[in-house]
Amino acid sequence: MLEVLGVSARAETVYRAMVAKPELGVAELAEQLAWTPDEVRAALDELARLSLIRQSDQRPGGLMLVNPEVSLVSLLARQETELTQRQQEITSGRLAVSQIVAEYVDSVQQQRRLDVEELTGIDTVRTRLVELAHGCTTEVMDFTTGGGQSEASRSASKPLDQQLLERGVKMRSLYLESVSNHPDTTSYLEWLTGLGARVRVTASLPLRMIIFDQRTAIVPSNPDNTSVGALLLRGSGLVSALCALFEHMWEAALPLGGAAPRDDSTGLSSQARAVLSLLAQGHTDEVVARKLGISVRTSRRVTAELMTLLGARSRFQAGVIAGELGWLQGSQDEPAAPGPAAG
Repeated sequence: MLEVLGVSARAETVYRAMVAKPELGVAELAEQLAWTPDEVRAALDELARLSLIRQSDQRPGGLMLVNPEVSLVSLLARQETELTQRQQEITSGRLAVSQIVAEYVDSVQQQRRLDVEELTGIDTVRTRLVELAHGCTTEVMDFTTGGGQSEASRSASKPLDQQLLERGVKMRSLYLESVSNHPDTTSYLEWLTGLGARVRVTASLPLRMIIFDQRTAIVPSNPDNTSVGALLLRGSGLVSALCALFEHMWEAALPLGGAAPRDDSTGLSSQARAVLSLLAQGHTDEVVARKLGISVRTSRRVTAELMTLLGARSRFQAGVIAGELGWLQGSQDEPAAPGPAAG
């Protein structure tokens, strides 16, 4: 019972025998308990260490009990103090464990997540572009969607582009073919190439994008509304993939001002093929126009011409027939001559 206070079972047995008969000595205790004298002395030594017994002042070599109301209460208090300290140590240990676990989780998450910075609003995006441009040392690559660029957009880009090119930074830019219908943008691009930039055009672009030194990229957080904001990406794997996408698109693009060739097998212009591909994806005339940087009127005209050429009665049927003929961009099928639509 007294083990909770740190008293062993054998020492408690001797202690209880002394409580019942305080006058008993070692020999009498050994006889009563059927122990050896050495076993009794070992138990008495333990009780003395715990201050439950002490040497008698009147009987040399004799032992006497310390009042249990004092000794046991004192021993209990000591145990309570030790328990409190232990509880404090456990609490501190629990806190330390929690901190280490939190540090580990944070470290793992840092290693696993992409390094992405969210830029909210066009003002924040332009401010960040200025900072990145100033730190750029080798090359800038960009996709510029939307066809003709606004005066505000050109005004914001012009000083940055000029500073980069004058510092010897290479610049490669891909624009939509539809910029040829926007004289102000065409003039801007001619000024840009005059400073040493390289500009090519293509019928369609997957997204707006700018890459600095092949290490940092900015893409829109909402490709359908670039004014909402953007994402700044630094993860080497993802930026490398975007660089590969740029190189793929760049190789297939045309120099600024070059005549867009027609596909030999279909007779379609690159813009007509881009319209056809977007129609097959289920996009409306409005979405097609926005993605290619052309007017809705032009989008509808090209769509009507394609439907007539394919003998299709609906936009959906036009997409199906084009797919069967291998006319869709990226199709691996052998192209065939168009025939009348199945009734």
